[in-house]
Amino acid sequence: MSLSHTAAEYMLSDALLPDPSSSRAKGLRLELPSDRLLKFVTVGLPLCLVSLAFAREFSAGSQISCFSPTNFTGKQSAYTDTACWDSLIHHGFDAEGHAITKSLWALKVFPYSLLVVAVLMYLPYLLWRYAAVPALHSDLLFIIDELDKSYNRSVRLVQHMKKVQQASAEPERFWEEYERARRERYFEFPLLERYLTCKQHAHALVFIYILRNLLLLLFLAATCLYLVFLHLNIFFQDEFSCSIKTGLLQAEPHIPPLIPCKLVFFSVFQLISLSVGSVYVLLIPVVIYNALQLCQWDKGLLSVYEMLPAFDLLSRRMLTCPLNDLNVILLFLRANISELTSFSRLNAVSALREATANKEDIDTVIDFMTLLAGLETTKPKH
Repeated sequence: MSLSHTAAEYMLSDALLPDPSSSRAKGLRLELPSDRLLKFVTVGLPLCLVSLAFAREFSAGSQISCFSPTNFTGKQSAYTDTACWDSLIHHGFDAEGHAITKSLWALKVFPYSLLVVAVLMYLPYLLWRYAAVPALHSDLLFIIDELDKSYNRSVRLVQHMKKVQQASAEPERFWEEYERARRERYFEFPLLERYLTCKQHAHALVFIYILRNLLLLLFLAATCLYLVFLHLNIFFQDEFSCSIKTGLLQAEPHIPPLIPCKLVFFSVFQLISLSVGSVYVLLIPVVIYNALQLCQWDKGLLSVYEMLPAFDLLSRRMLTCPLNDLNVILLFLRANISELTSFSRLNAVSALREATANKEDIDTVIDFMTLLAGLETTKPKH
């Protein structure tokens, strides 16, 4: 009998978690994987394509090619290209023969507009980083630390109960005291549970998270509409008629009224806009999914910790409307599950609990470890 008690004591000692290292605070993920992917794609894609467009422009030179008259010199042809690129105004005639003008200036600012798009896509991340991350970081550190401490408290309580049971002359009396202590909640560690309950009535994190996704959705939709506008109005016209009869050249008779010009990198701009637009359209459902995942609880994590004594946030049905800070914290706890050392151990115990035939004898981790400690021989059967 002493051998079994010694083995149980060593087993319970090994079940204790080591003290958390100082690197835990640096290793916390304060962005969900889907949010990190969205930030990388929405910001990085336009920056990458714009950099390629600028590199092509600097390496190839002029973005426009005008068909100057044959009597123009080389300097006059270069002036024509520069003047037409600076104005980018198409001169034409409508169906009734009236002269009309159409500005193509949006083509010139298109690469810079994508830079503005990248900055706008980065704003929701800045909002989350400076408005929500400090509070979320402290919440995660406290909750992860308290969950691991609650597990260690349970193990130490089992160790103490084992010693008390060994020293008890009346086993039946010991189990009566144990059942009474559970009914009167002597095993309760209320700080963590009350803190999580308090987070159910807070809405700062969930408001910022929803606002972040709404801003991102708004910027994605605005960018797609902007690209559609460019395609419908400008991106089907790679040739235009330019007029350089302005200023001092207005009275020159040898200068034709209109000079045909062609945009050299028009197809490149089309490809960039189609790439950005199609990717952004595909990302819109991802943003909607990120916002909608707050409409349901992630009960898998807390249900495992209900094996701890008096941790019954779920069984007492305290989880009401999921649109609160607690649901956001649960999502980030799931993303930082590697930092939660006690979860893997309790998850293994939970799997053994499901495989046990007499489930009524195993209500908490104390009951399970009590059985492992060899006390089931004296525990009365239900």
